Amino acid sequence: MSIQLFPKFSMFDSARIKLTLWYLLIIMSISILFSAILYQVLTKEINRFEQMHRFRMLAKLENGAILNPPNPQRLRMVISDPELIEETRQRILFSLFSLNGGILMISTAFGYLLAGRTLRPIQEMTDEQKRFISDASHEIKTPLTSLKTAFEVYLRTKHPSMKEAHTIMKESLSEIDKLQTLAESMLQLSNFEKPQLSNLNKIVSIKEVVQASVKKTSYVALSKKISIKLSCTDFLIQGSKDQLIDLLVIVLDNAIKYSDPHKSVHISTHVTQNKGIIEIEDFGIGISHDDVKKIFERFYRSDKARNYSKNNGYGLGLAIAKKIVESHKGIISAQSKTGRGTTITIQLPLYK
Repeated sequence: MSIQLFPKFSMFDSARIKLTLWYLLIIMSISILFSAILYQVLTKEINRFEQMHRFRMLAKLENGAILNPPNPQRLRMVISDPELIEETRQRILFSLFSLNGGILMISTAFGYLLAGRTLRPIQEMTDEQKRFISDASHEIKTPLTSLKTAFEVYLRTKHPSMKEAHTIMKESLSEIDKLQTLAESMLQLSNFEKPQLSNLNKIVSIKEVVQASVKKTSYVALSKKISIKLSCTDFLIQGSKDQLIDLLVIVLDNAIKYSDPHKSVHISTHVTQNKGIIEIEDFGIGISHDDVKKIFERFYRSDKARNYSKNNGYGLGLAIAKKIVESHKGIISAQSKTGRGTTITIQLPLYK
């Protein structure tokens, strides 16, 4: 049984302590340097005062201003007191040491807090990357395992037939398609992490975007006998038409995917103040209150959605949609009730 004598620090705890020490080194170096300069200035002032005092007393003595001069030893103490001067210097030195001690304690506390706040965004980004890598690895592992298992079973068969080979190839192609879809989605998502200002300078009609999105998803809607109803007020925004079409296709595809046959999906647009609003409403299975908060996270899929849809997605669609909206300086949100449907609301700034 091992005994841990020292607490185990995480990478960010160690980085926080190191950053705090660097803060302290900088602050205390400046403080000590300033104290040394201050001590030199005050010491010079004390010496100057002592010399001026001695000269004035000697001048008064020579001019007879002092009628009854004391004895020589007493006179030296009146004119100059080295012990008093040294005591004053020691007091100044002690005060400066005390001041630096107080600065050290205060700087340690504030430096530690500041280091934590400085490193927090980096820690959040690193944690997000770790989750992304872990989730992506898990999603890639599933189709790869399926492919490996299928090939192993086929190779163990002593006399495989062409029909079995055809079946294996067909299933393998299906898994490869899933991997390709996953890779494309991950690449698309990573592209939105980079600045794309040059792609967001076009004037776009939202009515054209809605019509193009409906056209792209019409086949999927027709296959499930779902009707798409439009109620559009046109408005202009500055951005990328292709990205906005991808955004609505993602949301529409989800609305169709999680709706029962013979249902409908409603798309409406309107303008309020300086924002254009797009609402996509479906009457499908809905999302629970806890899941609504997480649907825009990467790789997130609720258990109900996993069980309902035969077309297994990877939970990247709405994460990509959120990135597109944010790149256009907009807001995307969701409201849903289990068994009654979901409404996705997109707010985009109008083109002035």
